[in-house]
Amino acid sequence: MCGRMAVTLPHDAMAQIFAAAPANALPKVPNYNVCPTTDVHIVTSGSDGHRRLGAMRWGFIPVWYKKPSGGPLLINARAETIAEKPAFRAAARERRGLIICSGFYEWTKDAEGGRDPWYITRRDTSPLAFAAVWQDWKTPEGDLIPTCAVVTTGANAPMQDIHHRMPVIVVKDDWPLWLGEQGKGAATLMQPAKDDLLQWHRVDRAVNSNRASGPELIEPF
Repeated sequence: MCGRMAVTLPHDAMAQIFAAAPANALPKVPNYNVCPTTDVHIVTSGSDGHRRLGAMRWGFIPVWYKKPSGGPLLINARAETIAEKPAFRAAARERRGLIICSGFYEWTKDAEGGRDPWYITRRDTSPLAFAAVWQDWKTPEGDLIPTCAVVTTGANAPMQDIHHRMPVIVVKDDWPLWLGEQGKGAATLMQPAKDDLLQWHRVDRAVNSNRASGPELIEPF
């Protein structure tokens, strides 16, 4: 599962790290509470092999939806079924990207049922690159809206203390394979992260609101 994230990197740093040409209009940074249906930063690779850093709506819209809310909100795509689901199977073969973030949030419940948020990052503090699939959805007026979903898989052993699912995290050496720059074999990357890749800490319940903002959201509680 992945339902909220934070992005603190400047645009030029993202473009340099991922060797991607940035689009003119990118989501505002820093953003400590990136929510579904808003735009995320995503790296894609064109047929010419050149990478592009762009913005896409977080919430994949299948071609048969008559409007963005024409069915379930698809912010995640399960690795186990992505090749079979009609909504995702073509994108899994042809339209893969890397969603960039600094960290993401997950929740546990206390004894009273309250939701306690955790902020999760890489141990080495480098940016996270989530495996993603994307698709342009055509509006009734003929405009194209680029949309995407995070690919998720079963949690690794440490993460199971927080949640049974986690995003597929693509490490740097595997970026070309996931982006389609090194031929076939991307399916082999849809695995849980190594047990020592991530770290996390409790944060304030303020982030439970999708209207919350500010750097205090990621501070240890």
